[in-house]
Amino acid sequence: MFGLQNSWVVLGSKAVDVSDADEIQFKMLNLNSDDDAQVRGHQRVPSDTKEFHEATKRDALIRLRKDLDNLLETAEDAKRPNHQKEMCGFEALYHRFLQEDGPSVEWDRIEKLPADAVKDYSSLKTPQESEIHAMLDKLVVVKLNGGLGTSMGCHGPKSVIPVRHDLTFLDLTVQQIEHLNKTYNANVPLVLMNSFNTDEDTEKVIRKYKGFQVQIYTFNQSCYPRISRDSLLPVAKDFSIENDIEAWYPPGHGDFYLSFQNSGLLKKFISEGREYCFLSNIDNLGATVDINILNRLLGSDRQGSKPIEFVMEVTDKTRADVKGGTLIQYENKLRLLEIAQVPKEHVDDFKSVKTFKFFNTNNIWARLESIERVLDAHSMDMEVIVNNKTLDNGMRVIQLETAVGAAMKCFDGGIGINVPRSRFLPVKKTSDLLLVMSNLYSLKYGSLVMSPQRMFPTTPLVKLGDNHFSKVKEFLGRFANIPDLIELDHLTVSGDVTFGRGVSLRGTVIIIANHGDRIDIPAGAILENKIVSGNMRILDH
Repeated sequence: MFGLQNSWVVLGSKAVDVSDADEIQFKMLNLNSDDDAQVRGHQRVPSDTKEFHEATKRDALIRLRKDLDNLLETAEDAKRPNHQKEMCGFEALYHRFLQEDGPSVEWDRIEKLPADAVKDYSSLKTPQESEIHAMLDKLVVVKLNGGLGTSMGCHGPKSVIPVRHDLTFLDLTVQQIEHLNKTYNANVPLVLMNSFNTDEDTEKVIRKYKGFQVQIYTFNQSCYPRISRDSLLPVAKDFSIENDIEAWYPPGHGDFYLSFQNSGLLKKFISEGREYCFLSNIDNLGATVDINILNRLLGSDRQGSKPIEFVMEVTDKTRADVKGGTLIQYENKLRLLEIAQVPKEHVDDFKSVKTFKFFNTNNIWARLESIERVLDAHSMDMEVIVNNKTLDNGMRVIQLETAVGAAMKCFDGGIGINVPRSRFLPVKKTSDLLLVMSNLYSLKYGSLVMSPQRMFPTTPLVKLGDNHFSKVKEFLGRFANIPDLIELDHLTVSGDVTFGRGVSLRGTVIIIANHGDRIDIPAGAILENKIVSGNMRILDH
């Protein structure tokens, strides 16, 4: 059977099994029914099923190469060399998609994590201030900036959504790095990995940082053609991407390594004496440069003669994180295990907080020379994520993607570091935005710091109804100002609900407006361990 029988769909942050993989496999088996002479010329009677499958895979690859050659013929001369590099990457990804036979992990072969595989953050040593400048000059900060703000009702790159005091994700990132550079007289560059969706807008925005003490570089991740679920061939007809934008996609953040190399920046930073990159999602407001982790990699806390090539920051799994990727030991190497790779009969084991205590924050530290070595050896082997989409015209397509953390198994001497929860503060929904805009946090040099008034370090669990709160503009219109959340544990809001000025929410608060009803929480209200339901509307008179 083809690898698709155990492929998966990724929608947002969720991964689910592909239920109709057999249909995709059927398409694969019928690829050589076309009239194409080059393919039809393979006259063979397979002696067994395996040989038939192998022959069909070869046919699929031949067809793809022909289609890619035709696409490249339509590219502008000046852009063709870059497009050729990208299509080589796409062909390699497609080839792996054809080759994957069943699950990438056999459950019974997962080994117990070695005692020293995941270091506790508290065991890391703080460097002397005199050491920090030299370490920072060997660092590059990379932010994944390919996503749009459409899921939160915003136009353009997600990184330009205001999150606090009218400062955007990008503003806060630049402030953080400028503060580092000024404090330690360093020159840490900021690199943004854009996609074709965000590049033009980002280039306009970063002009305003010209006077800041931060060098900003950008590069584009690859632009790959979506493939038809029916033919398993590209739906794009030419390289006029802007004229048929639905036919193309950015192939996930696992594309970072190859695109970074293709951009020339990897070689540039190595030649400058840079040694490590710190990579994270731009919407994770907790992902700041950590001097203690840097000290373990480059400073007085470095241990052993061999360098650490790859660090994945993990944090303690809670019931809210049971679907997040985790670290496992497999074939004598640390690697990332995602829920999509788990056989159905073991999903409950995967979700167990006792069995798998950590989950991946997607904060990654990687050695630049090691990235170059793995890429040059063509051994960057990441699991292929099969993401099903339906275009506006009803066409069903497939996107082939990879995840940046999946590369961990390709490096030598990788470790996990169990970091405080404060280093994982993603803003994916307006419920996350409510937390970061509230008095739970204060802003210090672009970094969010939890209020000392908060009794415990965990953030409240907040669930806001999609129908009335999912879009940023609508969400902001429902709060006269952001409530006091210092003592909040859990908030659920559903239906047509508004909040007056100076509201305080404490303990567990559940507010549910019935369909057709509205609830107005009055100004100055203090709700502590309360359930509010029905209709409570304040009318002017």
